Amino acid sequence: MATISSPGVGTNGLDVKNIISQLVALEKKPLDTLKLQAATVNTKISAFGQIKSLVSTLQDAASKLTSVTGWNGVSATSSDSKYVSVSAVGGTLPTTFSVEVQGLAKAQATASAALLPVGGALGAGTLRLELGQWSVSPASFTPGSGQPVEISISASDKLSDVASKINGSNAGVTASILSDASGERLLLRSKSTGEQFGFRLSVMEGGDTDIQSAGNTDATGLSRLVNGATVTQAAANAKATVNGIAVSSATNTFASTISGVTFKAEQVTTAPIEVAVSKDNTAIQSNIDGFVKAYNAINELLQDATKYDAKTKSAGLLQGDSTAVALQNSLRNAIQSVTSGGGGFQRLADVGITQQLGGNLAVDTTKLNKALAEKPDDVKSLFRNTGGGSADGIAVQLKALTTNLLSNDGFFKSKDDTLQLNLKRNAQDQTRVNEKVDAFEKRITQRYNSLDKQLSTLNGLNAYISQQVTSWNKSSG
Repeated sequence: MATISSPGVGTNGLDVKNIISQLVALEKKPLDTLKLQAATVNTKISAFGQIKSLVSTLQDAASKLTSVTGWNGVSATSSDSKYVSVSAVGGTLPTTFSVEVQGLAKAQATASAALLPVGGALGAGTLRLELGQWSVSPASFTPGSGQPVEISISASDKLSDVASKINGSNAGVTASILSDASGERLLLRSKSTGEQFGFRLSVMEGGDTDIQSAGNTDATGLSRLVNGATVTQAAANAKATVNGIAVSSATNTFASTISGVTFKAEQVTTAPIEVAVSKDNTAIQSNIDGFVKAYNAINELLQDATKYDAKTKSAGLLQGDSTAVALQNSLRNAIQSVTSGGGGFQRLADVGITQQLGGNLAVDTTKLNKALAEKPDDVKSLFRNTGGGSADGIAVQLKALTTNLLSNDGFFKSKDDTLQLNLKRNAQDQTRVNEKVDAFEKRITQRYNSLDKQLSTLNGLNAYISQQVTSWNKSSG
């Protein structure tokens, strides 16, 4: 920036620096308007971003009403969930049945004989663990399809080492140690319940692979783990009856006994437990309420942004914005549309959803509940029918509209591009004004400096002449 030399000296005390500052400020006046315009554009960008978010929420709400799962809600109840709990998947046909539980699923558990000395080595050999089923526990064992797991035990391994190796073998069995007055016992338990998840522990010592041989079943060395071992709990399936018909499950959960229904045996029953599955409109009502709430949020924002208050003579941010008005009209037209695919219902008002003064939707819960109770399929078609064109349901139309608005080449992308371009042009205009002001300031400063020098010279000459005149007057006197 240009500077002023000796401001105000040659100009007889004029505050040249202040004069130039005020002239420059006048030249900068257009910047105030440009900055205000930029701030307005940024505010609009933020506003349309908020509207876009609300439209996305409306899209999600419409999607729930177009999804078949949202209309297939069911409720499953048990007359006593302490004994039998129940759940059902959407779309399950209404039904009732009784359940009696005779036994819960159990995992096999065994305990070795007491081992002494406590903490002593057991002896070298190999442990074999097999999963399978006992037909008459423990008399007859049928191995399952999986491969046996063999675990090497060294001569120095203690019972704690054996338990650790079993737990790390992924053999489907967990091991722990029980210590009592008799010594240490190896406790084994199957990880899974059910008859098919029983197990058999065998010992092989000194290279003998016959698990039934005397050397592998006597009470010496590693075979002490199997000799005298007892089954403390036999593997068992859960057993129940459904309407008097016997059923069983490896777990306490019966997931495929009744189509679409899962019930779980919690305790052995003393009387039949009644299970009922019925249609549940709660999810539908919740989805409709969410849809109405999402639409109203957009409508209220657009109403506030496009309004003009004649009393205060103040306008909303988007008042007069044709694109905002077009968006508002598009959404209202979709809400007010008539569908030919809704069966007995053609408009939202037919099921108790009406538009109020100002555009918001309101739900007549009594009328809606009646429609869902008496004509559920017609209500479903009103929202999610996909016949195409005028046969499309209201939610289908709203979903299509919002998807188009939110697309990469849709309304919001186009609007944002326009506003961003306006910002860019505004920034360019501000740059040009600043460049113009800088040039003006430089030019006017140079002129005042030049004038300052000229006036200083003239003042000096004037002083010299005055001095000479005074001298002449003295000499002539």
